[in-house]
Amino acid sequence: MPSNRRQFLARAAVAAGAGATMTTAAAEPQSAAPQLPARGNPIAVSTYSFWRFKDDAKLPIETCIDEAARMGFDAVEILQMQMDNEEPAYLQRLKQRALVNGVSLCGFSTHQGFLSPDPAIRQKNIDHTNRAIEIAYALGIPTMRVNTGRWGTSKDFDELMANRGIEPRLEGYSDDDGFKWVIDSFEKCVPTAEKCGVTLGLENHWGLGLTPEGVLRIVNAINSPWLRVTLDTGNFLEDPYDRLEMLAPEAVFVQAKTYYGGGVWYSLELDYPRIAEMLRRHDYRGYVSLEFEGNEDWRTAIPKSLSLLRNAFQSAQS
Repeated sequence: MPSNRRQFLARAAVAAGAGATMTTAAAEPQSAAPQLPARGNPIAVSTYSFWRFKDDAKLPIETCIDEAARMGFDAVEILQMQMDNEEPAYLQRLKQRALVNGVSLCGFSTHQGFLSPDPAIRQKNIDHTNRAIEIAYALGIPTMRVNTGRWGTSKDFDELMANRGIEPRLEGYSDDDGFKWVIDSFEKCVPTAEKCGVTLGLENHWGLGLTPEGVLRIVNAINSPWLRVTLDTGNFLEDPYDRLEMLAPEAVFVQAKTYYGGGVWYSLELDYPRIAEMLRRHDYRGYVSLEFEGNEDWRTAIPKSLSLLRNAFQSAQS
């Protein structure tokens, strides 16, 4: 057999073998990608959970960070009113404290209000809000809770709570007046939020944030990704689930209340598996931050709260 014919047959045999191998490989089903475990929502704790405005429980934020890490939380939300000071060195120490404890600083809660007919009062609160945004930025915190403020016609917070969060408007003014003050004020805060990369979350709280419709009226009027919603599970005192669901599509942060030992002001029986499932339907993947608001000692109540939330928000993702 001429050598060129032998070479041709050899090459043909190799080609045939390769073709058979390719055909076999093509016929075999591709192995499925490994099924990764579903990730539950990270669970944080607000430093307010330790503090609760109780005179005998005002822990330093450093201690709150240490305790949060020891208990097994993923992150810490800082209440601005609880801070010792706002000096840069103090802020950086808090950031480092979180780092060495292996927890994130995920949220910042400030107190401000724009529900006033006095432009000077509104400007003072605008300045305070912008300053708080800059503090959150310095701490590396990506979102900050904000409120509308209250009419201020209740004698104090205890009276407001006794009236289920409802208070009369200022005489001579309407809700429409109030919404204009609040919207105009937030318009002066959103540029700072965008510059610092801190997303504001308007909480369903008191004042004009008492209803989901009120919260959404403000958020939709601003129409900016830098003003969204902080969803508080404990601030709708009647029929909470439908109201929470109205706000869920805009939520960037969730505060979850528990009331072990009975609430300081009131108690709610909240179905957290139901809330977790609702948030899952709206593809909420962010932080769930515990706000313990009961009378039980925090040393026992906060770990119980963590277990409750961890179980609810992990099973919802499975």
